Amino acid sequence: MLKMNYWRPVQSVRVSDRLTLRRSPQTEPPVPYNASLVIIDDNGSYPEDMYVENAVQAGRKHILLMATTRTGSSFVGEFFNQQGSNMFYLFEPLWHVERMLSIGSSGTNASTSVWVYRDVLQHLFLCNFSMLERFISPSPRDHITPALFRRESSKALCEEQVCSPVVKDVFERYHCKTRRCGPLNLTLASEVCLGKQHRVIKAVRVRQLDTLRSLVEDPRLDIKFIQLVRDPRAILASRMVAFASKYQNWKSWAVNGDIPIEDEEVKRLEGNCNNIRISAELGLSQPEWLKKRYMLVRYEDIARYPMQKAAEMYNFTGLPMTTQARDWILKNTHSAAETSGCATPFKQRSVHTRAQTTVEQAFHTVFPKLPVCKAHSAACLWLRSLLAC
Repeated sequence: MLKMNYWRPVQSVRVSDRLTLRRSPQTEPPVPYNASLVIIDDNGSYPEDMYVENAVQAGRKHILLMATTRTGSSFVGEFFNQQGSNMFYLFEPLWHVERMLSIGSSGTNASTSVWVYRDVLQHLFLCNFSMLERFISPSPRDHITPALFRRESSKALCEEQVCSPVVKDVFERYHCKTRRCGPLNLTLASEVCLGKQHRVIKAVRVRQLDTLRSLVEDPRLDIKFIQLVRDPRAILASRMVAFASKYQNWKSWAVNGDIPIEDEEVKRLEGNCNNIRISAELGLSQPEWLKKRYMLVRYEDIARYPMQKAAEMYNFTGLPMTTQARDWILKNTHSAAETSGCATPFKQRSVHTRAQTTVEQAFHTVFPKLPVCKAHSAACLWLRSLLAC
């Protein structure tokens, strides 16, 4: 039986001490794969040669679901999480990185985070959890942690092989629902990951596609990108409903119609629109390094035709669409009858009348006054032509 002593007091570690990777200036293009970037844990639990095969020759698939919040990414992630026993799926592992980089500052440093996100993703696609461990708080002990964000959202992390004994008086917020397991042993998780043929990671924190070029150039990976997009007006309206306490200002603006253009929240929305546009334009232009590796999927299309879009995504990735995945989609969507273009396809996400009123109010009162939604905005014109319902 494993000795679990991870709950002992841990000496505090500065955020800067965790960033031992080499970072390129934001003005420089992403660097090609460099083996020296691989971080090896002190006790060698994650050996550097743990995964040296050529991914294409091995037939392995690596898929990154890029999105922003409220674009249906959790639902689409389940298309792959439910694929079967050959799939290793991770739900938002970059949550830990963003949280750690935000400590002691007013927010995440964008120039730093893009390269950290990239390298953490590279490690995770190679089933190496050592770099992610540096950002989990409290720090794992002997590679064991009760604190992995949304562990229960990954079927692979709750399989019998990775299910360690329950530890009395140790609380795990995101504990497995399918069986009683103790805190997550990341060494076992790595072993389970290595035993799977395919890996999928969902991430809403990757801002721009061009920062991930080195993942394509890594011969150990055969990576493809699926970017989930949604009309930015609908994203904000949905956030106003889902995260009501954080969007009180928007609600007041919807009532009085006075939109402070220089407000940080408004600028954040505009920045989000621009990031979507930049990544989508790059992906759709199909540069040599992205040929046959990028797919753009609209939320509005998933809402209308969930099964069809799921089949298209499976076809794009080269993965077989299993009976388990089909059954899950049928169980968790409305009837086959076509929904309206902006409706949600998910039973668990159906909103009541009051929430729908808030969404309508946001669309007709708030958004027309935002600079990003005015006709003279290039980003708005491009996004509305691509995404508008």
